[in-house]
Amino acid sequence: MKKLVKSFLLPVCVMFILFYGCNKDNSPGNNTDTETTTSVDNSFAENTSDDVTAVSTQSEDNGVAGSPLDSSSGIHLGHCVNIIRDTVSVPHKLTIDFGTADCFCFDGKYRRGKILVSYTGHYRDSGSTHTISFDGYYVNGNHVEGNQTVTNNGHDSAGFLSFSINISTVITDSLTGKTLTYTSTRTREWVAGYDTWGLHEWSDDIYKITGSASGTNFNGTSFTSTITKPLVVSLSCRWIEAGTIEFMPDGKLTRTVDFGNGDCNNIATVTIAGISFPITLR
Repeated sequence: MKKLVKSFLLPVCVMFILFYGCNKDNSPGNNTDTETTTSVDNSFAENTSDDVTAVSTQSEDNGVAGSPLDSSSGIHLGHCVNIIRDTVSVPHKLTIDFGTADCFCFDGKYRRGKILVSYTGHYRDSGSTHTISFDGYYVNGNHVEGNQTVTNNGHDSAGFLSFSINISTVITDSLTGKTLTYTSTRTREWVAGYDTWGLHEWSDDIYKITGSASGTNFNGTSFTSTITKPLVVSLSCRWIEAGTIEFMPDGKLTRTVDFGNGDCNNIATVTIAGISFPITLR
């Protein structure tokens, strides 16, 4: 009888130890997944994409080549930018030329090269489409390639202008030569600053962004992401100010990236298995 009890208890004890051990290893306090680089790279791609959209929309309503610009002409522009608009061709064409040398812009970033926009109507016109591409375009030394398509969907149920934005971007790091790929489908709501457009006032413009994305970071790790709380982007700030992203790097745990509650700074938080890590945005 004792042998029978022992033979029964032994496998039960082994199973208990294995079960307890596995659960202990995966508990938040024993989490070994602390990788935040991919989250930083994804945020950098988000920020770069929003920056391109802002540059294009501000440039559409700003003069022709050689026009003098001040900060009221567009916070993402600069004295050295030339804006060329061709409204004869169909679709219309817009060339935003920062020159071949770094152009210091009003938002504190250096840009060079060209952003090319092909469009069927003004940014505010319902049904208009803007297709954006690049010609030797760099931001702070990082090479940006690819394209964006921005479609004005008219006013949504909340009364805000809504835009569908499809993005396919490759960014080459200026220091390492490594590349980041980024593809996303997003909805962009214009929630503030709409009424001051005619006054060339962009600093009060605020957008809320939803959608999903995928890509590879600068180290080649694949990822997917979904915005779980709308990202808040104010054109007066160079960083995403609020919102959360559920982020899934290949082979890693799902993590949450939290951009805060509206403060303009380059700090966000990544939470992995209940443990939070501060990150500095690029």
